[in-house]
Amino acid sequence: MTGTRIAALGHYQPAKVLTNDDLAAMVDTSDEWIRSRVGIRTRHVAGPDEPVDEMAAHAAAKALATAGLAPSDIDLVLVATSTAVDRSPNTAARVAARLGMTAPATMDLNVVCAGFTHALATADHTVRAGAARRALVIGADQMTAITDWTDRTTCVLVGDGAGAAVVEATDDEPGIGPVLWGSVPEMGHAVRIEGIPPRFAQEGQTVYRWATTQLPPIARRVCERAGLTPEDLAAVVLHQANLRIIEPVAQKIGAVNAIVARDVTESGNTSAASIPMALSKLVARGDVPSGAPALLFGFGGNLSYAGQVVRCP
Repeated sequence: MTGTRIAALGHYQPAKVLTNDDLAAMVDTSDEWIRSRVGIRTRHVAGPDEPVDEMAAHAAAKALATAGLAPSDIDLVLVATSTAVDRSPNTAARVAARLGMTAPATMDLNVVCAGFTHALATADHTVRAGAARRALVIGADQMTAITDWTDRTTCVLVGDGAGAAVVEATDDEPGIGPVLWGSVPEMGHAVRIEGIPPRFAQEGQTVYRWATTQLPPIARRVCERAGLTPEDLAAVVLHQANLRIIEPVAQKIGAVNAIVARDVTESGNTSAASIPMALSKLVARGDVPSGAPALLFGFGGNLSYAGQVVRCP
């Protein structure tokens, strides 16, 4: 078995921006109400010509270009999404077709907001086991397509986008640490995408209490598995649910020297896209240096969670 690393990252967001003032013209809300409760200012909304696989392919193409790789260099495509409309071809196969890949394995994973960290762990295990050489791991969701725009408690949260990572084998120090993952199945009803047509709903206070009390010790155990302390971290990239969850969870983890990703303020909750998109932006801006350790921790639907420490490309 060999180690793995993230070789490159990429992200994509639709051009259309929906502001809090725009939402105030649609439902009984206001910029002040939204900012004070969830910390979101803007979110991006996909158009009719930007389905999930289109956004995913854009993010993947950027990651490949940054890595200096061709689509033919990839033999595994994993897409974490819970908002794809069609079941077959799956989103990963459509991404592969858009990019002109040759014979990759293609799989979708639906673990909602924890999807990307689950997919990253799956790619890590697959490459280390020798079943793939390089993998594209993508988180992509169009949350605005499953939103009830008359419900002010959920419509103010969501946005669309995609983030991607190229994972490859390395003989150097592993760049993707051991995953710690699990779920609380009996509380799965707290975050739902159900019905025909499907609609996003959640029990906000239940999710808030669970995230802020149960997740910080789990995140600290993720650091222990990587042989680090929270103080060693250069960045903390949590699922971008809302600032009322991100800030207290980050504080309780104890990563006092780390930059805490707050992409939710400009992107909203993009579900499986939120972690790779936020990490890609941190790296692109130079906020974290190459090789610096970053905690990735996804949580949400089912109630599932998964986290690992990675070295930034």
